Amino acid sequence: MFNEIIEFVKAQFPGKKFIPLHEPKFIGNEKKYLNDCIDSTFVSSAGEYVTRFEKMMCELTGAKHAVAIVNGTNALHIGLLVSGVKPQEEVITQALTFVATGNAISYCDAIPIFIDVDKSTLGMSPEALIEFLEQNAFVATDGYAYNKNSNKRVAACVPMHTFGFPCDIARLAEICKKWNIALVEDAAESLGSYYKGKHTGTFGKLGVFSFNGNKTITCGGGGALVTNDEEIAKRVKHLTTQAKVQHKWEFNHDQIGYNYRMPNLNAALACAQLEQLRNFVENKRQLAQKYQDFFEGRSITHIKESNNAKSNYWLNAVLLKNKEERNQFLEATNANGVMTRPVWELLNRLSMFEDCQTDGLENSKWLSDRLVNIPSSVRV
Repeated sequence: MFNEIIEFVKAQFPGKKFIPLHEPKFIGNEKKYLNDCIDSTFVSSAGEYVTRFEKMMCELTGAKHAVAIVNGTNALHIGLLVSGVKPQEEVITQALTFVATGNAISYCDAIPIFIDVDKSTLGMSPEALIEFLEQNAFVATDGYAYNKNSNKRVAACVPMHTFGFPCDIARLAEICKKWNIALVEDAAESLGSYYKGKHTGTFGKLGVFSFNGNKTITCGGGGALVTNDEEIAKRVKHLTTQAKVQHKWEFNHDQIGYNYRMPNLNAALACAQLEQLRNFVENKRQLAQKYQDFFEGRSITHIKESNNAKSNYWLNAVLLKNKEERNQFLEATNANGVMTRPVWELLNRLSMFEDCQTDGLENSKWLSDRLVNIPSSVRV
């Protein structure tokens, strides 16, 4: 039933018996920079590649400040903390996201609220956010938004740029500003993606990125937090280095801190990968266009970037007719050496989040039954 699709995917990655969903490519200065890092003996978080990586992230995203962090989940955790999220406060996010988004909120001892996404972007819906706030929230005399149902402060909003497709982040930023809710962008998957010519992760108070092994570029693990706020950047750097007060020899720490700094080894790899990001994204966009042309007129829909968005197409995605056809597609492709995966389980369906408030999640449920990711590696 899906043989034509399977053969087309295989043709995009010739010479491979098994086509992974997304594999890293190390074809630049990775070994050179790693050897240089090892020779320097500065393999932990103190090293010149960490500083170089942070500078490169600023140049790439247009943000004034960047802080290297050990992974994207920890970057989001620290980002929520410095945005003012306190225990038992609430954070609005989407259920259609990787579990790390919900986990980072929980690390703050905060409570997620899940609202719906748009089918066109796969990211948080501005209309859903407006409707939820107008029906369920009010602005108190202290100037902050509170949930009518729980009387808890709605401290932050965390939209996610799903699979690298920018959500309607400009409108979300306007809504959050109106309600005095901190906007923290989960841009983990969207390095190299832009909305209205502006890089993702730079629309709110801060944004976070991931450099996990399956991302467009990788340093094994790794993450980054970007912001235009100098004080936020200073606080993030302080907290992620165990809140150590700088001194020539004394060990003094002025608050609870975190061991979240990226090692120099990872940063060396990240710098080499960042040098290739532009070419990698162009390569992936060419693959996306091939998929778009192939699926045109077929019953299976290939998801493409929305208006005003330029996606890195981290993971290409297709929509099947229903859950039954989705499962048949997953069975057929994986049995024939083409790795495919369904979208993540909606977070509100996981046991630790099943009691969280939602808005019904109509689009999220629809997408959950139909969406499948297909091979999206850089082809070299």
